Amino acid sequence: MDLLEILQNATFGDVMLFLGPVWVSVLVGVLVGWVWKPKWAANLGVSDKEILKKSNELPKESFFMQLQLPSCVSWVTEYAFERNDSAASSSTAISDTKMSSLELPKEKSGLVTEEDLKYLSQLVEETDGGPDWIQMMDRSSPSMSYQAWRRDIKNGPPQYRSRTCFEDATPEMVRDFFWDDEFRMKWDEMLVNAETLEESATTGTMMVKWVRKFPFFCSDREYIIGRRIWDAERSYYCVTKGVPCSSVPRQNKPRRVDLYYSSWCIRQVESKRDGQLTACEVMLVHYEDMGIPWEIAKLGVKQGMWGAVKKIEPGLRAYQKDRVSGAPLSHCASMAQINTKVSADLLRYSEGSKTSELDAINPPEKTCGRGIPKFLFVGGAIALACTIDRGLLSKAVICGVARRFGNIGRRL
Repeated sequence: MDLLEILQNATFGDVMLFLGPVWVSVLVGVLVGWVWKPKWAANLGVSDKEILKKSNELPKESFFMQLQLPSCVSWVTEYAFERNDSAASSSTAISDTKMSSLELPKEKSGLVTEEDLKYLSQLVEETDGGPDWIQMMDRSSPSMSYQAWRRDIKNGPPQYRSRTCFEDATPEMVRDFFWDDEFRMKWDEMLVNAETLEESATTGTMMVKWVRKFPFFCSDREYIIGRRIWDAERSYYCVTKGVPCSSVPRQNKPRRVDLYYSSWCIRQVESKRDGQLTACEVMLVHYEDMGIPWEIAKLGVKQGMWGAVKKIEPGLRAYQKDRVSGAPLSHCASMAQINTKVSADLLRYSEGSKTSELDAINPPEKTCGRGIPKFLFVGGAIALACTIDRGLLSKAVICGVARRFGNIGRRL
């Protein structure tokens, strides 16, 4: 489960709530543009390369406001989400947070290392020293239970932590299920393409490329993912994160997602039915920068989370039936069985070291533009209502919608 799947499952009402602030912002921007000519207007008619160069030179506050325009403004959506090299390097640093040194087997390639294992272990056990987690959801079905939390990082996208328990499932089956890209194409509607770029038959480390459908008005997203599994006495620590790859050139479409972290711990737990060790727990930590405003993304996640999670279990049960019927293992599932053994005691020792520096990776920066002031919504609506005297939208409707979204923006 990730943010794209959650957004894809939003209802029509959720879509309107999701897009409403964006379109109101566009209307306000048009009104403001009548008074002050914005800097980006000078880019009209300029070549693509010059536009991209100018977008990288914009201050972050102006850059963020461009992100809030919908894709109908084609030149903005094509280039506004592109990151410069320094931003990409800082993104990688979040998933490569330095921890205390432990004596673990070294990974020669350095793609996914023991530092990632320690980082995931501390996130799962809440010993990373980061902000407190805020519970978002607690839902269940007869054969599955789900809990989710969120926390906000000063200089990064929202982070999500979830606990999913599947009845009548082994950790090994669930591990293979989430690693199996070929079977994922059957149940994950968001996954358009998946291919393996590199792999290690010794450690099981893989570099894969995913292309995922992006909901609503945005283009598809491309992910270059490094992944590896550690086995701590049948507790499987599965790390997947965005990694650089010079052999796969960047394209305008699909747009590359640099900051991506989606890792989980899979372990056996007691069943809520009879107390026997026949259930499987998945502790997931996920965050990514998809290229849309973080506050807007949070609204979509909140509305569509449970709908996306419910789609996972049917896929798992179908996978179990396939395996019981003797269906051959896919290549990715075979790679999931190549694990690096690690001592559970060693991991427990690392969990005691609160060495997370998530809030200190980047120096503090102004967060202007993350929330849109209420007076912009209301003032823009008043100006619009005075301009449009007749039509489908009455003055009362315009002002009422603006006031509602203004209250939402104030709470974000």
